[in-house]
Amino acid sequence: MKKLLLISLAMVLVLTGCSARPKTLKPDEAKEKAETFINAVLMAPGSQAIVKEIEKMDGFYKMQVDVGSGEPIESYLSLDGKLFFPQALDIDAINEQLAAATSSNENGGIATVEQKSDKPTVDLFVMSYCPYGLQMERGILPVVEKLGDKIDFKVRFCDYAMHDKPEIEENLTQYCIQKEQPDKFLSYLNCFIKSGDAASCYKEAKIDEQALGTCTSSVDKQYNIMSSFNDKNSWNSQFPPFNVDKADNDKYNIQGSPTLIINGQEVSSNRDSASLLKTICSAFNNAPEECSAQLSSSAPAAGFTADNSSGSGSSGGNCQ
Repeated sequence: MKKLLLISLAMVLVLTGCSARPKTLKPDEAKEKAETFINAVLMAPGSQAIVKEIEKMDGFYKMQVDVGSGEPIESYLSLDGKLFFPQALDIDAINEQLAAATSSNENGGIATVEQKSDKPTVDLFVMSYCPYGLQMERGILPVVEKLGDKIDFKVRFCDYAMHDKPEIEENLTQYCIQKEQPDKFLSYLNCFIKSGDAASCYKEAKIDEQALGTCTSSVDKQYNIMSSFNDKNSWNSQFPPFNVDKADNDKYNIQGSPTLIINGQEVSSNRDSASLLKTICSAFNNAPEECSAQLSSSAPAAGFTADNSSGSGSSGGNCQ
């Protein structure tokens, strides 16, 4: 009987594959296999990817892959080298975002910020030509004007541009106006979201165009913006990179335009001014009297238009 049991166990091990453990590649072997695969299958002709760092983590090899775009891409390889993962999704972070979206819907589109502060930081990530980014800007600008210096508001930019060269140039323009002529930025943006005519908005907002040109040229060189646009081999996707806010894109895992970050928390809110005021005011330790202001609850129009409203409040779409 004992012999029969041993024979049966041996057969089970063979049938289930337990008799032969998968081979674990050494780090240098894993690095070579990953580089060979990435360059043969994923990279454009003439471009070269290099695995800069590799370490074991949670049953995989975690790698930093340099594809020539300036920032390494975090990727993963199974220990036996059979499965390659170009991206890892943070389940906890995604669940938090879904919970925030659910909470927003249950409260009529008004999200609540959990992290409070005396002076909330409000970062709006957009692409300057994205119709939904323009929609969010149209809704949030009256809120920013009402709250003034009681909040720290910044327009930031997604790290890729979906609307070709004009968007890249406009991103540069807005980045520089906000950086070097901040007292004129809201006036310029209020004009631009209506017409999309930057030249006329320079005049309306009294922009120092010579200083603007100096800034855009400097920032372009600093981040290799136009050179990257002209070299498609340097793109990580089908769209050209725009890396002035790359660090914050990575920090908050920005996935499209618009994305609203308040006190470091991504929030999903309806885009009408009334909802956005309540959402931002929920981030104060002690909300100021401006939070009781009555602003429009109509959904802003998307795209370039002088018409502020499109109807009832809604969350709208995204450029992704």
